[in-house]
Amino acid sequence: MTKNENSLNWFEIPATDISRAQVFYETIFATKLDPLPEMMGMKMVGFPSEMGSGKANGGLAQSDMHKPSQEGAVIYLNANPSIENVTERIEAAGGKLLMPKTQISPEIGYMAFFIDSEGNKVGLHAQA
Repeated sequence: MTKNENSLNWFEIPATDISRAQVFYETIFATKLDPLPEMMGMKMVGFPSEMGSGKANGGLAQSDMHKPSQEGAVIYLNANPSIENVTERIEAAGGKLLMPKTQISPEIGYMAFFIDSEGNKVGLHAQA
């Protein structure tokens, strides 16, 4: 990661009922969330953003791998230029790789999940 890149790429707030969660967040922030294409079995809506602005963004996600809890949202840290540069160092540093490099789509890139040295589940995102 270079100094000009965001450390946070994306966040997901887990939801068991995406429609109910969308109404909740639209109400408390007085804004409209945008429907996102379903991918990898996830139903998603996103907070307003400008694509290509270089600013981190995210949304609500409903899927089998997203379980709402008081532990909070899933964050995706920037692993550019290659997600494998990061995943190959996780276990040696005291973490555990939960999901290896997995393609989201050709346009969006790749993701992976790991448990850090403190027990936190963290996501990674990279274009390659």
